[in-house]
Amino acid sequence: MSELNLAIQEVIKSSAFAGGQFVSDFEQDFATYCDARYALGVGSGTEALWLSLLACGVGSGDEVITVPSTFMATAEAITHCGARPAFIDVDERTYTMNPDALKHALTAKTKAIIPVHLFGQPADMDPILEFGREHGLYVIEDACQAHGAEYKGRRVGTFGDTACFSFYPGKNLGAFGEAGTILTGSPELHEKIRVLRDHGQVRKYFHSVVGWNCRMDGIQGAVLRIKLRQLDANNQRRRNHAAHYDAGLREIDGVVIPVQAPDVSHVYHVYAIRVGNRDQVMESLADRGIATGVHYPVPVHLQEAYQGLGYNRGTFPIAERCASEFMSLPMYPELTYSQVEQVIEGVIEAVSENLVVLNE
Repeated sequence: MSELNLAIQEVIKSSAFAGGQFVSDFEQDFATYCDARYALGVGSGTEALWLSLLACGVGSGDEVITVPSTFMATAEAITHCGARPAFIDVDERTYTMNPDALKHALTAKTKAIIPVHLFGQPADMDPILEFGREHGLYVIEDACQAHGAEYKGRRVGTFGDTACFSFYPGKNLGAFGEAGTILTGSPELHEKIRVLRDHGQVRKYFHSVVGWNCRMDGIQGAVLRIKLRQLDANNQRRRNHAAHYDAGLREIDGVVIPVQAPDVSHVYHVYAIRVGNRDQVMESLADRGIATGVHYPVPVHLQEAYQGLGYNRGTFPIAERCASEFMSLPMYPELTYSQVEQVIEGVIEAVSENLVVLNE
């Protein structure tokens, strides 16, 4: 904590509160960490998604293919470009985009694809990228939950035309407030995003396009630069906790544990099991002093805000079924062995009291 306090004091002394050297230093460190060419700090993961889409030319009348199993921001960013989200279902084992379904959403209006690395598990990028190349589509990684995750030996964030990260405080790499970053290997997209995030300025008071204020705060850059040094160690602790959960819950009737896809390194931002009678199980766990959560109880296509898209219940059965069964167990680096054991024992007891056997 003393190192963080000193870093914040340095920002205060220099008055570099909006953008500036502290943000630039973090951008360089994060790009190096991910083995990316460029990183651009912004105000949130939502802004990262929105600016990426704008830089790729997504606008009114366009469609962007994504998944309904995600946080609302993925779709919001598309909508705020004037485009339409076009959803496809997820894979039932990984909960990420099912590449085989891409062809069902492709139209003449399709401009881009946003695969989501949900809960810290990378989407199956090779077939998604192949489909994108075949049809001339941009691919934008929603890596907001996947800091440090790997797909076939490479960090996520280095596959798409851009990649978007959130540093919301609860993330694996969390700021002291709101912050986000965009990675890209394209000099053209880098320059477009750099201008868009700062009121469209090519230099101070000279505006080439209409942009917006999406700068990262200097304090967040300084804090994130220090916390980045601990990311790999903290991710490994999460993996250790996940392995402990896996061993304790794998053979329990009524529980479906998460599956790590082949050739990926999951970072377990969320450890979500699937159970029947979820609300009753959660109540039983709460009675035992064990807090759980749900990510996310309503798939985006069924949210009231998106009823105008015309999707009905049953359109994406896997996403809908998972949303009704997901239950997130405690997952953070500071968990102890005994705490994980306590959660495992509580889940076994709570599920046995409210048993519904699920079909995987």
